Order: sequence, then structure tokens, then C-alpha cells
Amino acid sequence: MPELPEVETVARSLEAGQGTGSTILGRTIQRAAVAWNKTVAAPSATAFKKRIVGQQVTGVGRRAKFIRLDLSEDVLLVHLRMSGDLLFGRSDSPIGKYSRLQLYLDDGLQLSFDDARKFGRVWLVKDPEDVLGGLGPEPFDPALTPKAVHGLIHARKRQLKPLLLDQSFVAGLGNIYADEALHGARLHPLTSAHTISAKQSADLLAAIRAVLKEGIRRNGASIDWVYRGGDFQNHFKVYQRTGKPCPRCATPIERIVVGQRGTHFCPNCQIAPE
Repeated sequence: MPELPEVETVARSLEAGQGTGSTILGRTIQRAAVAWNKTVAAPSATAFKKRIVGQQVTGVGRRAKFIRLDLSEDVLLVHLRMSGDLLFGRSDSPIGKYSRLQLYLDDGLQLSFDDARKFGRVWLVKDPEDVLGGLGPEPFDPALTPKAVHGLIHARKRQLKPLLLDQSFVAGLGNIYADEALHGARLHPLTSAHTISAKQSADLLAAIRAVLKEGIRRNGASIDWVYRGGDFQNHFKVYQRTGKPCPRCATPIERIVVGQRGTHFCPNCQIAPE
């Protein structure tokens, strides 16, 4: 599933025009088509097609793992889930082999939601908080200070790995960047959150931000997902590197299952809790 850096990459590419030479910003939606009704989580597919026509794209952004398109009257939220992608180009026919929804814009442009596995969803809402209200803070939120993170962590008696994947704790992290951040902070994924020190909390926040920044810089990771041209997968320290040497100490990376998720760590750098 694409995580914060991959979703940020998609949002930025839409604003840049994905090679069309024309940004999506300022474009008016002239027609909408839905090939698979369940793609539209709200409102109904029929209502969606009527309501979105005539609206102009005024902003492009990201919240957690959601792509956000601000329209002249509503907000369009897109969650890519396992295999979704947003394709932008000039075409009268659906772009992409598995296009589930198409928005036809002026100047012959089209925004297509391509989704092979059909897990992705879109919402057309007046108030985005109806969908996003339960999310935790963004990792780069200035209000998320080391002291604030330490307070949030200590309020939850959970293991660190499942906590980092909880979108109500900090929004945007998934399996890849949680593993990489824990390695960066030298924290074992099974460590009980309420036992870590203030310094360890600060180290974890710094590691989260560092791996996300690097992921964004490299346009995300291109594994088990639609290829976006990202190459962060070539710079993993632990994720999917079972048996390979830790780049810090050369100890073989190990894999365990935590909360039904494959989890990678260095047994030397990330000491297991007693």
C-alpha cells in the first residue's frame, strides 16, 4: 500500500501535470464517468457524477495517505489503497488498463482513477473532516514536538510497531517507513511504547521525519505497487532485507510478524525488550 511519500509524489505529479505540460489546477470538470460504482464511497455514484460536473480544481494536496483535490464547491478525497493510481493526460477514452472512474476536464484532459484490485475509494464531500477527522497529526506538523510525541507515546500501552501503523497516532506511516524509522531510532518493534525515554521518543520522531523526507526526495518506493519511478527501495536499511547485513553493524537483518505484518529489524542495533 502506498504510504506518505508515495502519496505525496502522486499529489505533486498532478500539480505538475504528469508530463502533459498542463497542471490540473484551474481545470473545470466537464463530465464524470464511473465504471465501478463501489469506487465512490460517498455520495452514490449517480449523485457523484451530477454533483462534480462544473466544479473547478482549486488545490492539490495530501492528508495522511489521502490525496486531496480542493474543488470550487466540494473536496475530492482519494485513497489509493493497495493498487490505485491517478493518471492524468489527454484522452477521450479511459486512461489506464483498470480505470474505475474518469473525470473529463477542459482542454481534452482527463483524470483517471486506475485500480486493478478495486480496493481504492473516492469521497466527494463538503467537509473533509467527515472522512479525515479520526486521523492523528502529520509527521511534519510543527506542533508535533519531541515532548508532544513522548506524551502521545506514553498515553498508549502498545508495542511500537503497531502504534506507528495506527493512523490515529501519527498519520501517513505504513509498514515500510515504520520499519525504517524504528531502525533509525535503534528501537525494537516489540518495545512497549510507555517504557521508552524522552530521548528515545525524540530519536524516534527524528527518524520518522528523516526516512519520510528521504522517501519523498526519492519519489517513494516502487515495490508491490504501481511503478511511479521512485527508487527509495534501493536505499532500504532493513525493510525486505531479511538475512542481509545491517548497514550499521553488519548483523543479518531478521523478520518477524507483528500484528499480522511482516516486520524487519536488526537484532544487534534494535535490542529486544526483556
